[in-house]
Amino acid sequence: MLAKHLGPRINEGGSFVLFSGVAAFKIAVGTLAVAITNGAADTLTRSLALELAPIRVNAISPGVIDTGAWDALGEKGKAEMFSDQSERNPARRIGAAEDIADAVLFAMTSTFLTGITLAVDGGEALT
Repeated sequence: MLAKHLGPRINEGGSFVLFSGVAAFKIAVGTLAVAITNGAADTLTRSLALELAPIRVNAISPGVIDTGAWDALGEKGKAEMFSDQSERNPARRIGAAEDIADAVLFAMTSTFLTGITLAVDGGEALT
């Protein structure tokens, strides 16, 4: 709805950045609802890139990022999950909010980038 109503108001050279997630392409038992939602965001990104052209539309697909979202695991649970993820992740670390912010700025300012979902996940999808 935002794209429908704001698209005509975006200045030339403007862009939309949507958010997806690793569940769209790294399927795991118990993540069906998230996978479908992430997959829909990926498809929406590509579709809007064509429909709103020349307005650019891209998506960011974050991996495990150290945010408050993991606090519900408790201090010990969060530390264990982050340790395990860091060992399996090719980047050998957990992402930071700054990693995602940098990717969003890249997607917003790269004038020849449109219709892609940029995985900012330290290679998580490869494991």
